[in-house]
Amino acid sequence: MKKLGIWLMLVMALIAVPAGAWAVPYQVVAVANGGIITGRVSYAGPPPKPQLIDITKDKEVCGAQPHYREDLVVGRGGGIANAVVFIANIDKGAPAPGGTFKFDQKGCQYSPHVLAFPVGSTVEILNSDGILHNIHTYSTVNPPINYAQPRFKKVIDVKVEHPELIRVTCDAHGWMEGWWYAFDNPYFARTDNQGHFQIKDVPPGTYTLTVWQEKLGNQSQKVTVKGGQSTTADFTYHPKS
Repeated sequence: MKKLGIWLMLVMALIAVPAGAWAVPYQVVAVANGGIITGRVSYAGPPPKPQLIDITKDKEVCGAQPHYREDLVVGRGGGIANAVVFIANIDKGAPAPGGTFKFDQKGCQYSPHVLAFPVGSTVEILNSDGILHNIHTYSTVNPPINYAQPRFKKVIDVKVEHPELIRVTCDAHGWMEGWWYAFDNPYFARTDNQGHFQIKDVPPGTYTLTVWQEKLGNQSQKVTVKGGQSTTADFTYHPKS
């Protein structure tokens, strides 16, 4: 009975450990003869019709030009912009030094709409509009922020220390929405306006490559990277019924 009690205590202790606590930290190593992953994220079928945003506040600034929702931007040829592609299961490779990345509030929209960067980076939040904005992040691993940014406060710096997908809004202008995606390694990319992406200096091996798109969700596929070679991996999203 005593041994049974000890085992029960061990099981309960394991259950109490937060998810991800046993994850192996990313290890920085020299990458010899790394490969490249290139590809395209595309939309099958006719592109969705742009949805016009109703500007209800600060119209002299926010309404200077039409605004459209940016949760699914499909370019010519069906390429999806602002999707984030990353290697989901890599535990060692090249370093991912942090830096400074600009996130602007311009015309009452976020630019860029999706910002991807390494952990340890500083997000330089700009107010180019000269009106009151309020930067509000929704995060669980990193401390959330909720800062008023009046016209005289042109810049707010926020350091992001942990990997996480973070939703960003403006409490002063309810239609404003953007995303930050922080990674603990350099193996990620944001698609361009035609849906293209490239991930460089990948150690040879087989990985799970994942794409995130804010409206259509995630897709994953296996990809094998060979030293000094380029591997192609394409993703296709279909309209939701």
